[in-house]
Amino acid sequence: MSGLRGRDRARDGGQVTIEFLGMTPVIIATLVVLWQLVLVGYTYTLAGNAADEAVRAATAAERGARQGACREAGLDKLPGSWEGGASVGCDAAGGFVTADVRIEVPLLFPGTLSLPFTVHGHAGAVEEEDD
Repeated sequence: MSGLRGRDRARDGGQVTIEFLGMTPVIIATLVVLWQLVLVGYTYTLAGNAADEAVRAATAAERGARQGACREAGLDKLPGSWEGGASVGCDAAGGFVTADVRIEVPLLFPGTLSLPFTVHGHAGAVEEEDD
């Protein structure tokens, strides 16, 4: 007897289905964790880009309007669901302007709940001189 007969093969067909159903929670949990890691990485990218934009706007703005230009430029490029948990600030000292951006990491779906930690983006540039 080399192999299963038709009747024995049909009886084993349900085993694959049961094994797959048993692995389904593990597969779903793995996908959820991977998606959350993607959101964390994307939030880091957004924070770095927002800091770059904020410091660029702050160096070009006049001294009195620097904070407003910094905040506006930092929040401008953020998607709406990330704006709510974001803070942008600029500081100037010794001819050097820095921008710090903090963004809350969303939990699974941006715009709903956030994880209990924030991502930090930092950028710096030399202050432009008025001619």
